[in-house]
Amino acid sequence: MNASSTLGKDLTGLEHMTPEQIRLILDTAEPFKEVSERPIKKVPALRGKTIVNLFFEASTRTRISFEFAEKRLSADTVNVSATGSSVSKGETLVDTARNLEAMRIDMVVIRHPSSGAAEFLGNRIASNVINAGDGKHEHPTQALLDLLTIRDKHGKIEGLKVCLVGDVLHSRVARSNLWGLTKLGAEVAVCGPWTLLPRGIEELGVKVFGRIEEAIEWADVLNVLRLQLERMEKGFIPSVREYYRVFGVTPERLERSPKAITIMHPGPMNRGVEIDAVLYLLAGGRAELADAAKRGAE
Repeated sequence: MNASSTLGKDLTGLEHMTPEQIRLILDTAEPFKEVSERPIKKVPALRGKTIVNLFFEASTRTRISFEFAEKRLSADTVNVSATGSSVSKGETLVDTARNLEAMRIDMVVIRHPSSGAAEFLGNRIASNVINAGDGKHEHPTQALLDLLTIRDKHGKIEGLKVCLVGDVLHSRVARSNLWGLTKLGAEVAVCGPWTLLPRGIEELGVKVFGRIEEAIEWADVLNVLRLQLERMEKGFIPSVREYYRVFGVTPERLERSPKAITIMHPGPMNRGVEIDAVLYLLAGGRAELADAAKRGAE
């Protein structure tokens, strides 16, 4: 049985995937790290396949990562943004699905502001669908990158203590990470203002820290999330400066940690808000900034 039949047609989220399916994706991705180190960074894995990158939300990092990966796998790619398509003229997602189906393309990578959009599209076209982020629901490919990066750094995921720090409430990355980490046997915690943590999250078996110092003392890995100010109304935090004062990851706080910690951030970052800018100048010591963006292209 090949990987595609084992995994199913679409990748819309990690919530309903099995641990075995997640491990299969990570194991399949691992050998492609070598491709990025070749003089000619290309393999014929997807030669003859056509992939449409359908982005209804603005994106730079995610879109470029997908396009790099597709081209390195020798696929033909078409990039479509909402502002440059019939969507801006009133076309619905159903209309878009029908048009894509008529073109007989092989795969669609979709980012959409509505939760469930990727699954909705996948149920209506025969092409494979990959979710590049749908509303506040999930961002499975970013979580898979995070899992692969953690496994690269630590040699395992099972038994590691991983804390998601910051704006968990608005973060689709956090949701996908939570599902993936728990399925692979990590201990998971969250840390942030109570206004930015989902109600009842502790019922999922997740530890909750109200102080960043406690999270740093406990964790092997901190995955620090961006404050999604564009999704917030007034009252979530007193101010950005106050958030940094109470929850910012700083060299001074890390120095009090009993062990070295891997620091991750899905990007884009509000530098000097979630993570102190000085940390980028550190080499080794108490913090190691893991580069998931590089693995995304690989």
